[in-house]
Amino acid sequence: MERTGRKHIYFLAFVVILFCLLPRIGEGVEYPKPRGAVNDFAGAITDSIERKMEALCREVWDKTETALVVVTVNTLEGMDPFTYTQGLYERWGIGKKGVDKGVLFLVALKERRMRIHTGYGVEGILPDGRLGEIRDKYMIPFFKKGDFGGGLLNGLTAVALIVARDAGVDLTGKYPLYKPRGSVRKVGGAGLSGLLVLVFLFLILMRSGLFFPFLFLGGMRHRGGGFGGFSGGFGGFGGGSSGGGGVGGGW
Repeated sequence: MERTGRKHIYFLAFVVILFCLLPRIGEGVEYPKPRGAVNDFAGAITDSIERKMEALCREVWDKTETALVVVTVNTLEGMDPFTYTQGLYERWGIGKKGVDKGVLFLVALKERRMRIHTGYGVEGILPDGRLGEIRDKYMIPFFKKGDFGGGLLNGLTAVALIVARDAGVDLTGKYPLYKPRGSVRKVGGAGLSGLLVLVFLFLILMRSGLFFPFLFLGGMRHRGGGFGGFSGGFGGFGGGSSGGGGVGGGW
């Protein structure tokens, strides 16, 4: 038993030392600045679809203070989708500080990967299983046809309806959900194993210098800097933070 305990201590020490040598998530990455709720840096969304998404995001923000943000990029520049999205979420500070109600939709065209990333404040109503269903039924089938705007609008609508229902508000705009005909194949790459997720979250806390305050001070969390009222008048960048919840996948 004593030898086993020592092995565990040595392993933990090795992990901590190794991670301290790694760069902070998002450090050194040139993330773009937000333009608004919809940030089509890859030019993959038509103007008409973008206007619909902007209107939906603004209505959800005004009525629920939940920030829904869409991003398309040409490439992840060699980063994996989770790391890129987590870094972007923290850099932009999606959602209101201390409330953390935000959802980030990311599509990377070159890698053919997508991710729905959630803030702390919506994890209860948007668990990974529900987001995986939205991804598989309402988004991936459109992406396979090259209709990125349609898939993003569909996924955005599904999430917006859940957020509105939880807040007890009605959305005045008409936002129908479209489910393509035919069977939908489950998409792999939704996440890491439970052990790897726990280790990764532990490393995030360690690197950010918040692991020990988290243990002893009741879970203080890192907040992104945020962009306040920047980005075309959309107020959903206020320093919100994410614990890495959500789902990813490819098409």
